[in-house]
Amino acid sequence: MDYELRNIKDFLQLYNKITDMCFNSCVDNLFGRDLTREEVSCADNCVLKFTNVNQRLLKVYVGVQSDINQRRLAEMETQQAKMVAEAQQQQQQEQQAAAAAAVPATPEVATASNSTEPSVA
Repeated sequence: MDYELRNIKDFLQLYNKITDMCFNSCVDNLFGRDLTREEVSCADNCVLKFTNVNQRLLKVYVGVQSDINQRRLAEMETQQAKMVAEAQQQQQQEQQAAAAAAVPATPEVATASNSTEPSVA
């Protein structure tokens, strides 16, 4: 719904801008009720030029925006792959630390058979 309202708002702003611009540049005489042929022709040409320029700009924008979107997508995929690699590396380090902590230390135990001291009987 917000998208539709934004489109309507953008259209109305553009319409008002064109109307204001073409009226100010084409209508010279406010004493008559009807527009003269020159004023009608000027307004038609003004709207036509504005529409043509707007269409050309939109074509360029769509092409450029497509390239920008592709670059952003590639950057996001690279960033996501980096984050996944870092998470895996951190998980491996945690597993190694847990494995090292789980292995009990084996103390050296001296046995009587290995001792060089004479045994007292």
